[in-house]
Amino acid sequence: MKHFILATAGHVDHGKSALIKALTGTDPDRLPEEKARGITIDLGFAELNLTGPEGETFHIGIVDVPGHEDFVRNMIAGIGSIDIGLLTVAADDGWMPQTEEHLQILLYLGLKRIVVALTKSDLGNTDSVTAQIREKLAGTPFANCQIVPTSVRTGEGLEDLKRALASEFAALSPPRDIEKPRLFIDRAFTLRGIGTVVTGTLTGGALRVGDTIFVQPRGISARIRSLQSHGRDVDLVQPGTRTAINLPDLEIGTDVKRGDVIGAQLLGPSSTLDVLLTRTARLRRAVPMKSGASAYVHHGTTRTLAKIILAESESLAAGESAFAQLRLTAPLLGFLGDRFVVRDASEQHTLAGGVVLNPDSNPTDFRSPEQRALVAARAANPDDVDLAVWTEIARAGIVQISHLLQRSSFSAAEIATVLQRLWDHGDLFLHGDVAGKALVWRELRERAANLIDAAHRANPERRGLELTDLRAELSSILPATFDALMDDLCANGFVRAGSTISRGSHRPSLPPEILPAAESIRATLSEKPFDPPNRKDLSQDRHLQQALRFLIEQGDMVELNSEIVLLRDAAEQMRSTVVGLISDHGPATASQLRQAIGTSRRVIIPFLEYLDRVGVTQRIGDSRQLRETKSATIARR
Repeated sequence: MKHFILATAGHVDHGKSALIKALTGTDPDRLPEEKARGITIDLGFAELNLTGPEGETFHIGIVDVPGHEDFVRNMIAGIGSIDIGLLTVAADDGWMPQTEEHLQILLYLGLKRIVVALTKSDLGNTDSVTAQIREKLAGTPFANCQIVPTSVRTGEGLEDLKRALASEFAALSPPRDIEKPRLFIDRAFTLRGIGTVVTGTLTGGALRVGDTIFVQPRGISARIRSLQSHGRDVDLVQPGTRTAINLPDLEIGTDVKRGDVIGAQLLGPSSTLDVLLTRTARLRRAVPMKSGASAYVHHGTTRTLAKIILAESESLAAGESAFAQLRLTAPLLGFLGDRFVVRDASEQHTLAGGVVLNPDSNPTDFRSPEQRALVAARAANPDDVDLAVWTEIARAGIVQISHLLQRSSFSAAEIATVLQRLWDHGDLFLHGDVAGKALVWRELRERAANLIDAAHRANPERRGLELTDLRAELSSILPATFDALMDDLCANGFVRAGSTISRGSHRPSLPPEILPAAESIRATLSEKPFDPPNRKDLSQDRHLQQALRFLIEQGDMVELNSEIVLLRDAAEQMRSTVVGLISDHGPATASQLRQAIGTSRRVIIPFLEYLDRVGVTQRIGDSRQLRETKSATIARR
C-alpha cells in the first residue's frame, strides 16, 4: 500500500468538510466552535483507502483546511506537505475570493496536481461554473485537471471523485524516504495518562517506536514512546503518513508546540535564507513589495516575521521574480528546495511565494559574487542533486561529506553518487569524509608543500616540519581536512615520521657553521657518559640548540626527559648493565642499579623510566624486573 496526503482548498462554505465526511464517514470538524458556527476554523483530519486503475491500493491521509479568509494562516499550516490538492468550488457561487487565494497558495507551494470537486451540483449551473473554473485555471499546471461534479445531499459524483483521485495518485511516485524524517507539528496536546502528543504529516523518512528525536528549532531531544496513524497503534510510520507521536518527557509550550519540527537528526536551524521570491501575475491591484519590508513567512506549520531584502531591486511587482534574503525573527528548519508563502504583516493578504536556495546564508555574504552565483545556478532547478552538490562545493571549496547538504531533500546515497561521478571526471578530490574542488585542493596541497620546503631550507638539520606548526599555518581548515591533506601528501612524495612531515627526498644535515656545535656537545657528553650535564647547559645558544635537536632526531643521542640526554653508546652500555644485573641476580632497586652503572640518582630514575617505556623493564614496588615477554637474551639486544 502506498501512502499519500490529500488536502482540501477552497472558499468558505463551499462544502469542503461535508465532502470529506461524505467520502470517509469522518467529520473533520472536531472543535465545538466549528460545529456551533458551521464553518471550519482549524485543521481537521480523516483517512481514505482507494483502489487504483491497476488494482493498486492507496492509503490517503486527508487534511481539511478552513476556507474563511480569517484562517488562511491555519490553511497554510495544513498544506505544506501534501501530494494532491482537492479544490472545491460550489456550483451556486462559482469562483470566489478565497478560491483564488487558496489556488495561489497551492501554486506558490509548488503543487503539481489537483482535482476540482464541483460541489452542490444538485443546484444546477454546473456547465457554466465548469467553464469558469477552466478559465481560471488556464495557464497554470492545473489547466487540464479533472473537474468532478458532486453533491453530498444526493450522493452524485462521490464515486466518480474517488476514481478521479485514485487515477491521480496512481500517477505519483510514493513519497521519498531519504532518511531525513521531518514532521511539521500541526497539533500539540496532552492526554490524561498518556502525556504529550504531537501530530503532523511525516515526510523525508520513517520513524519507529523507541527512536530518539529532536524538536527543532530548540534542539531538545526525546524518545518516542508510541506512534499512531489515524488512531491505530503502529511500530513504524512511513513518509506520506499522518502521524501522532507520544513524547511524554516533553512539556507543551516550553518544550514543544505547533510550528515546531520533529526530526531524527540534530540540525542547526536557519535564521537567514537566500530564496527565489515570486509574485503571481494573478494578483489584482497589487502594491509592489518593497525591499526591507517586514512580512510573515509561512513554512511548513511555522509562521515567523521576516525582513525581506531584495538582491537587485528596490521593489517586486506582481508577475515578477527576484532573488531575496529572508532575515527571520525566529529560526526555522529550512531545507534547500523547501517552498514557503509570504503574507503581509497585517495577515490580510498573500503577497508571494518562493523556494529556498540556500539555508546556510548570512547577511554579510548576501551580495557577494559567490553567493550570487550559488543562488543563480540553483534557481533554475533547486531539485537537481548534481547542481546542488556542485554549487555547494564550488562555494566552499572543500567540504565534509557527512555535513554536505544535510539540510536538503537529497539522500546520502544520492549525494555520494554525484561525488563519485565528479571524482571520476577529475573535477573533485575525495578522501574519507572530505571532498574538495580539484583546483582548490591542488592549491591547498601546493601551499602545504611550500611550507614544508621552506622549513627544510630554514632548518636543514631537522627531520621535517612539525605537524603542529603546519596545522597552525593552515588554521582555517577543519581537522578532517588536515588529516586528508596529510594522507594526500604522503601519497605524493612526502613522509610522515612521528610528529613531523618532510619530503621523501629530504636528508637532515647540519650546515657547516653548526658542525662545531655538534662536536662540542659530543665531547662534553663523552667526558662523563653516565652522568651528563643538564640539557640546558648543552644548549646555551641557537647553534647548540639546533645541533642538539639534530643529534636527537638522528638517533645519535637518547632523550630521557626534558633535562637529560645521553650519547647512544652510553645509553646502550647502561641498558646492558641493567639487563645483565637483573638476569643474574633477579629484581634490583634503583639504588643497586645506580651503583652498578656508576651514575647518579638524577640520571638513574629517568633512565629506568625510559627502559620501562621502551619495554625492557617494569617496576614492581621499589624494584625493577625484566618484562615477562622478554628473555634476557632478547633484552640484551
